[in-house]
Amino acid sequence: MSLRVVYCGTPDFAVPALEALARLDEVGGEPVELVAAYTQPDRPAGRGKKLTASPVKQAALEMGLPVEQPRSLRDEEAQARLADYRPDLLVVAAYGLILPQAVLDLPRFGAINIHASLLPRWRGAAPINRAIEAGDTETGITIMQMEAGLDTGPMWHMLPEPIHADDTAATLHDRLAPLGATALIEALSRIVAGDGAPEPQDDALSCYAAKLAKPEGRVDWREPAALIERRVRAFNPWPVAQTTLEGQPLRLWGAGLAPGRDGASPGEVIAVTADGIVVQTGDGALELTRVQRAGGRPVAAADFARGRALEGVRLGE
Repeated sequence: MSLRVVYCGTPDFAVPALEALARLDEVGGEPVELVAAYTQPDRPAGRGKKLTASPVKQAALEMGLPVEQPRSLRDEEAQARLADYRPDLLVVAAYGLILPQAVLDLPRFGAINIHASLLPRWRGAAPINRAIEAGDTETGITIMQMEAGLDTGPMWHMLPEPIHADDTAATLHDRLAPLGATALIEALSRIVAGDGAPEPQDDALSCYAAKLAKPEGRVDWREPAALIERRVRAFNPWPVAQTTLEGQPLRLWGAGLAPGRDGASPGEVIAVTADGIVVQTGDGALELTRVQRAGGRPVAAADFARGRALEGVRLGE
């Protein structure tokens, strides 16, 4: 008898775990059979808005896996289609669709989720970004038994990962994605063998990692430099921190902390250095190191400033 696994995921983050499952021959003495991949429907992407397959779909097709792309798993037809695969386990990673209780109850081992935080610290859609924004020094991967609540299920396994002072959401994502694959494989034998029970979460320690919204990228220079700097990193690669210069959008891809100047107004350029453009904030200053003007490419802020009289100019509304 084999362990029949259906994988549910959509973005790049979910690909390493899918690939790890595809390489897995057996777990707990049971042969593993990866029978299908579920992913979000193709979406318009790029300037041409061409319908584009998700990274998980692309990886699954290369493996020769059947791919399913229902718009919802709430209707009986979609649930019947899933039941046809006779899954013993659902493995979920950044899928993007709600799994109703009828779906969670379908496999004998239920559904487990690869979540990019040390639960219950960050529950929700954007745990990587919110951990950086909050100034956390550690995050990680949690393998969680899924239930009806939002990331509230009991935990099978955790692997920690430090957050470095220069980490962006992109760099941290790229370390957590393969860590998720490792954590999944380490947890599976325990789950299949019925080795103990998963640990309940302490709801009192949870924070909500709200989905990112584009308006969040707008910089308010009255806020402290430390908070703005963290948001520059947390919102890279999306939605990207943004301000205005002489009425035109200016995206901020890199920044560091710098001493402020007494009497300077928030948003005022107080210096242009060999490393970048120093902007006063509500507390301290921020040295912009990489910027992008509308229609241009990201460039070193020092190169952007060359030939421009920026000192004394005010950024933002």
